[in-house]
Amino acid sequence: MHWCAGSALGSKDSGMTATERQTVQALLAWYEAMGVDEAIGEAPVDWFAPAAQKPLAPALEAKAAARPSTKTEVGPASARNATSLGELEALVASFEGCALKRTAKNLCFARGREDARIMLIGEAPGRDEDLQGKPFVGRAGRMLDLMLAAIGLGEEHVYITNTVCWRPPGNRTPTQEEVEACAPFLARQIELLSPQVLVLLGGAAAKNILGITEGIMRLRGKWLTYACADRDIATLATLHPAFLLRNPEHKRLAWRDMLMVKEALERA
Repeated sequence: MHWCAGSALGSKDSGMTATERQTVQALLAWYEAMGVDEAIGEAPVDWFAPAAQKPLAPALEAKAAARPSTKTEVGPASARNATSLGELEALVASFEGCALKRTAKNLCFARGREDARIMLIGEAPGRDEDLQGKPFVGRAGRMLDLMLAAIGLGEEHVYITNTVCWRPPGNRTPTQEEVEACAPFLARQIELLSPQVLVLLGGAAAKNILGITEGIMRLRGKWLTYACADRDIATLATLHPAFLLRNPEHKRLAWRDMLMVKEALERA
């Protein structure tokens, strides 16, 4: 973690009293808990200075200068206008209706093949995903890659995304409002890809996409359906890779689910 005030806290010549030092350390701990995990500038900025003296951090100043003065508003209804996944990604990148975009570094739209027969959907990007702009590239992503490799699939065979396109601060659970803001784009994403099999990674994805309230342990291992345009897509809910990292004893259940996916693809 990089803090501009780090050197001041560690210096005996900082001029701080012990109480002041403890107060600043508590503030930095709160920032960390809220998901602030790196600095945006090399020089410290006194944000408590009078408004006229507050400079913009270089990164924010560059963003402000690059921001167009006028633009066409992109709303959830515009998702229907996209005729390709590339067009849809461009629309999502211009969408300002999800609060997560304001705190995220990058849009995490998807990774994989745009004509894949299998689509996998998780809950939300994490820190590694936010930095790289791709879903499932951290520890959970590596676990997912191993799960897919076990049934002979790689990134070149699948299409992977999440219910929200930006990282929630501190990796918290997305709010219902944030999920609903992204939902029309996700629905269009599924429709454009039109996969033969849909795999929902974790209970949150199953609940948000299928509107089901049952827990993942009761949902997994059985075929469900997702109504898409003029057809139903075979859908399977399974355990999230992050859950398996914390509970490796349940990998056997995920393995059974992946075998079901393999059999479905072979039949198709």
